[in-house]
Amino acid sequence: MKKRLAVLLALAMTGTMILSACGGKEEDGKTSDGKVKVRFASWDEAEDVDAQQEMVDKFNAEHDDIEVTLEAYGGEFDTKISAGMGSNDTPDVMYMWNYPAYYQGLEPLDSYIESEGADYKSNFYDTLWNYNSLDGETYGIPIGFTTHALFYNKDIFAEAGIEEPTNDWTWDDVIAASKTITEKCEGKKGFSFQMKPDPYDFEMYLWSNGTAYTDKEGNLDGNLNSDKAKEVFKMFQDMEKEGYAVATEKSGTDEFRSGNTAMYVYGSWSINTLKEDGVNFGVVDIPAFAGEGDSVSILSSSGISMSKDSKNKEAAWEFIKFWTSEEMNKERIGRELPVLHSVVESEGIMEQPEYTAFYTMLEQSADYTPASFIIESWSELSENLSLSFERVFNPSAMEDVSDVLDEAAEQ
Repeated sequence: MKKRLAVLLALAMTGTMILSACGGKEEDGKTSDGKVKVRFASWDEAEDVDAQQEMVDKFNAEHDDIEVTLEAYGGEFDTKISAGMGSNDTPDVMYMWNYPAYYQGLEPLDSYIESEGADYKSNFYDTLWNYNSLDGETYGIPIGFTTHALFYNKDIFAEAGIEEPTNDWTWDDVIAASKTITEKCEGKKGFSFQMKPDPYDFEMYLWSNGTAYTDKEGNLDGNLNSDKAKEVFKMFQDMEKEGYAVATEKSGTDEFRSGNTAMYVYGSWSINTLKEDGVNFGVVDIPAFAGEGDSVSILSSSGISMSKDSKNKEAAWEFIKFWTSEEMNKERIGRELPVLHSVVESEGIMEQPEYTAFYTMLEQSADYTPASFIIESWSELSENLSLSFERVFNPSAMEDVSDVLDEAAEQ
């Protein structure tokens, strides 16, 4: 669900290109038969779009006065949204995750939420509001999320003759188990992690060890290169150096699916794939750092927002309420983790052990603000940090952690 920006490129596009892509503007915001028209932009593709069109059709069938048209932007989502905001042609409603980049073109939704009563907002998990708000204003209604958790291969743990991970494991337990697995299970490593991790995701490990990339003012120096931060990077590097963990090109899912590694940390995206493959796996909370309390996870969250320039805000809000309703939460199960307490309870989500850890991590991860919400130039900084992290974890480099982080903190 996470999308990457091409803001500068997109803002340079002409309005003519947008009109061509969208098939023309509705000057009066109404269809030829007098219905209020609402344009809805999605970033999904293929069969996901087909499912969304069915849900849009259902909304239209239930509303005589509103007609929603689905615009599936797919991989060009950021380019087209950015261009739309630059040419006053933004869809009325759109999927959203990168609020720091787009909030100036979005309608604050707090008054709309308040008008629905306290029960409407409280039915969403609290932590999700943090990822759909900026500077005290809410710009999106949550529709889906994933946190991260520790996946483990039950068959490999049985082969090694050691106990399976539990929710109270620390990284010391992961290291001990990884050593045993690597020694006893030929050709297998205990743990895998990404050689060039996404800095947005990796910050959760720093949070879990009592630090962060930056302070509230956006200062890297003294934070990114703090002793606590260096401990985290050195722990992962040492696991790799000592041979019981492997740094992977991608997320680590491929190595886990093939049975070459026993553990890795990832989001809920891989659950269906692992089930289809017949992998005998379990999922528990991210391990904690000894003496630092509960572990913390980053959230990959998606929301739905309204353009501040929409001519049909009342109709747009009606559609947003429909799209975030209990009915639609249930429709998206299998593609999204439900965001409503009522749906998690009614559908027995917490009784399915592969999902429980993701909701535990959600509860434990409130009140943490990603650096991407603090630093305005995050997109550029993120690219640079990713290259720095690769210098630490790439087996052909393995540069000194302290030197690399001190240099990175000078940006």
